Amino acid sequence: MIIVMESKATEADVQYVVKRVEELGLKAHLSKGVERTIIGVIGDERLIQKEQLSLLPYVENVIPILKPYKLASRDFKPLDSVIDVAGVKIGGTEVVVIAGPCSVETEEQVITTAQTVKAAGAKLLRGGAYKPRTSPYSFQGLGEDGLKLLARAREKTGLGIVTEVMESVEVDLVAEYADLVQVGARNMQNTKLLRSLSKVKKPVLLKRNFSATLNEFLMSAEYLLSGGNDQVILCERGIRTFVEYTRNTLDLNVVPAIKQLSHLPIIVDPSHGTGRHDLIIPMSRAAIAAGADGLIVEVHPKPAEAYSDGEQSLTPSAFQQLMKEVKSVAAAIGRTT
Repeated sequence: MIIVMESKATEADVQYVVKRVEELGLKAHLSKGVERTIIGVIGDERLIQKEQLSLLPYVENVIPILKPYKLASRDFKPLDSVIDVAGVKIGGTEVVVIAGPCSVETEEQVITTAQTVKAAGAKLLRGGAYKPRTSPYSFQGLGEDGLKLLARAREKTGLGIVTEVMESVEVDLVAEYADLVQVGARNMQNTKLLRSLSKVKKPVLLKRNFSATLNEFLMSAEYLLSGGNDQVILCERGIRTFVEYTRNTLDLNVVPAIKQLSHLPIIVDPSHGTGRHDLIIPMSRAAIAAGADGLIVEVHPKPAEAYSDGEQSLTPSAFQQLMKEVKSVAAAIGRTT
């Protein structure tokens, strides 16, 4: 449930209600708006009666939230969340493009790619140091050495870095280097990892599992939010269907659905969503038109020589074309790039 405080409630009044909520064995999460403060009550609501809270001083209303996800819902926070990643705002009017190689391979490769995507208009650099692969014989990433190469690319270009964490034991290490920590599709429901990430003071990019429902997607975000990390960005990266022409089916329906149900920003990954470099630009246009707050795209200076996912990586010239077309679509719906 949520507790809506009266507009004249002071900080002391709010803290008094928070204290009472916690005394009842529940957790309280604050959302402060321009005119109202909302207190999200998390826990077993069967332990309390609505009247126990509605009669507290300066409480305007107590509203049950019927959805299983509480803190991720618009009931809790009606206004859009805007997440700051190394000075880049995701969730506002600007459409943010994140770009870079699937895997960090060499210093020359990652720095060259970073310089290329920045020149074309990308705001953040993506790159995998730890790679979850279907085959145990595929390239698994450079680990901490890869993180160090990403840090050098940041020094050279000023781009914040986005990279994936795969295990709870690696959270602190990855968070030390990353500006935005990515949870891959395979780990979307790894609750131990999500709980670990909820304790770090870094934004988290949560990718949707290729078999996850919308409710399951938002419930995974709820793990992060309820643990104390409110810097969550969602990412649609395609789902499994009967279609064999593409790697996945890019579910753009979920973008406006998330916008209706949640305050969290959502970006789209057309690289994994299609698995085909020739489909990335048209699906990027469609994603922005559907209301996505940004894109995360794979770019490689020589896709044919990539250690992983070369078939879904754009060349530098193709990425420049993508940025031109995304800019046009964004402008048409009143957004910037």
